[in-house]
Amino acid sequence: MSGLILNIDCDGPSYDKGQRKPGGNAKHRSFVKKRHYLENKGLLNKKQNPNNHHKQGNEKKQVHKQQQQQQKKKKNKDHSQVGAVFPKFVTSQHNLSSDPSSSMQSHHNCASEADKEYTVPSSSSSQGESTSAMQRLTPCLGKPQKYVAIDCEMVGTGAKGHCSELARCSIVTYDGDVIYDKFIKPVNPVTDLRTRWSGIRWQDLRSATPFKQAQKEILKILSGKVVVGHAIQNDFKVLHYFHPDCLTRDTSRISILNKKAGLPEGRPASLKSLTKLLFGRDIQVGKKGHSSVEDAKATMELYKLVELEWERTLASKSGC
Repeated sequence: MSGLILNIDCDGPSYDKGQRKPGGNAKHRSFVKKRHYLENKGLLNKKQNPNNHHKQGNEKKQVHKQQQQQQKKKKNKDHSQVGAVFPKFVTSQHNLSSDPSSSMQSHHNCASEADKEYTVPSSSSSQGESTSAMQRLTPCLGKPQKYVAIDCEMVGTGAKGHCSELARCSIVTYDGDVIYDKFIKPVNPVTDLRTRWSGIRWQDLRSATPFKQAQKEILKILSGKVVVGHAIQNDFKVLHYFHPDCLTRDTSRISILNKKAGLPEGRPASLKSLTKLLFGRDIQVGKKGHSSVEDAKATMELYKLVELEWERTLASKSGC
């Protein structure tokens, strides 16, 4: 018995150092083996494949990051617009309401000033057309019924009669026919009739048309018309009215008329001198004052004398 030798190995089964020691029991090892097989075949869906969890997590992080960047950009944009002032513009076309007095001032004393209207010139889509500019500037050209000439006479109100208010208005057609001629009662008490120039007397104002009523009547006639006048801004001022520039013709500012009369082109000439030099006729004579009807007719005659040449000049400059 003394020669019996026992060789017992207590370390268990041996594995190569490079080989991974399997973990778990036999059932677990079988599950892992089957899973690897299915993964290699591509038969596992997204939920069953554990590798997809990492991909989904990365995609969610990228989407979340993009959303944060978009929100940040939007927030910066909103902050950049805080306090910004966007101007309001009016179209170049002048619209008149059915009640012309709605566009007038509510005050008629000399201390008040009419509100200014700012316009943005309209863009032309047919600049290549040779007649487009003429059509824009002279929408009523060739339509005599669309032309009128106006002249107003003023009296003085306020301290020492320094403020001018409307006391008579006359309007004639393209052919010189009178379509409106009325004495008008000013809003404020008259302190100076200015009879030597206005031709107005006290008896003319006793049954005169109230200003607001006359204003409505006059603006109804002027609406949509080409209005001719001499130093016409003074007439519009006492009417508390702004007529579109493209429908206004001021004979005191036509260099062509001055040139025909032999007067300096850059200096406004009086209606009296132009009528005398171009037609050989005297107006505004004597001490009885001016006649607004006579002045309106003379103004229309001056315009017709240079109508075609003047309209071409206006069309070559700019559109309405």
